[in-house]
Amino acid sequence: MTFQTIRQIDIRTFLVLSSDIPVVDVRSPSEYLAGHIPGSVNIPLFDDEERKAVGTTYSKEGRTAAIITGLKLAGPSMHSKLESALELSSGGNLLIHCWRGGMRSEAMAWLFSQGGIACKVLLEGYKAYRNHILAELSARKNTIILGGLTGTGKTGIIRMLSENGHKAIDLERLANHKGSAFGSLGQPPQPTSEHFANLLFGEWSRIGSEVPLWLEDESLNIGNVFMPKEFYDNMQKSPAIILLMDVKTRLARLAEEYSGYPVPELVESVMKISRRMGGNNAGEAVRAIERGDMAKAIEITLGYYDKAYMFGLKKRQGVRVTIHTDTVDPAINAGKVLEAAQSAGLWD
Repeated sequence: MTFQTIRQIDIRTFLVLSSDIPVVDVRSPSEYLAGHIPGSVNIPLFDDEERKAVGTTYSKEGRTAAIITGLKLAGPSMHSKLESALELSSGGNLLIHCWRGGMRSEAMAWLFSQGGIACKVLLEGYKAYRNHILAELSARKNTIILGGLTGTGKTGIIRMLSENGHKAIDLERLANHKGSAFGSLGQPPQPTSEHFANLLFGEWSRIGSEVPLWLEDESLNIGNVFMPKEFYDNMQKSPAIILLMDVKTRLARLAEEYSGYPVPELVESVMKISRRMGGNNAGEAVRAIERGDMAKAIEITLGYYDKAYMFGLKKRQGVRVTIHTDTVDPAINAGKVLEAAQSAGLWD
């Protein structure tokens, strides 16, 4: 059997190699679920309870006792971990990381090497990855923000721009949330804020700084997901195209979109913002939902959102270009948005 040399590599080299070599995250399942490198596979050295037991032993009895405890716990499942690695390895190669590039990744790299797998370990582990991506996401790009009142179909326009070859990131798709109090309806569970940033970096890193990047205007949080603060601050400084649409046009689209959801879920969505809407308005919206008058409920809710959005718009630091539209057609509105950006000198 050939024994492979284990190498440590820096985060930039690690990310370059990860496009061709599978990444193994050897942290515990709960650590992995909280946030991980997109595309990585979790082959944990310890499950959550085992990790806790090793940590307790370390704090009470020291390093050597913790290693012995770890060997006792992980030993019986070593064969299955190696089998998983052998099945995953591409061309006999794997990239491995734990939290700080310490004993867990070194131990698993040694184990995998016994199966003839050439392993490279991420220097300083997942912590190095997080530091790297947050630094990258704090950098400025040539960004244009698409803003507008709730219900103008901004997400559809962002997707239309992307489908037509423009650089765009759909933040709401990454967050599994449409942004408003109703934004979780029909959506899968949201990622953690930590993992959202990981997903965001995956798309951000593929876009150069020289071409315009389109992003939809969002609050600091999209549902329960919070954007990296520096990334958000840069969005506020970027030029924005603001799409305005009359209430009636927005009402028809939103009523159609949300009328199919169960009444209890719609009521719960209103109650999330009841204090900010005001008790009377929230109560009237709830009663409208219960009697099946979705258009009225949305009209009341839009009153709150429109006022809040226009107030927040005044705080924007970048260039603002306002345009009007009388249609919800994303193709037509994408054309209007591009024309406005070109006229303002934001896009060639």
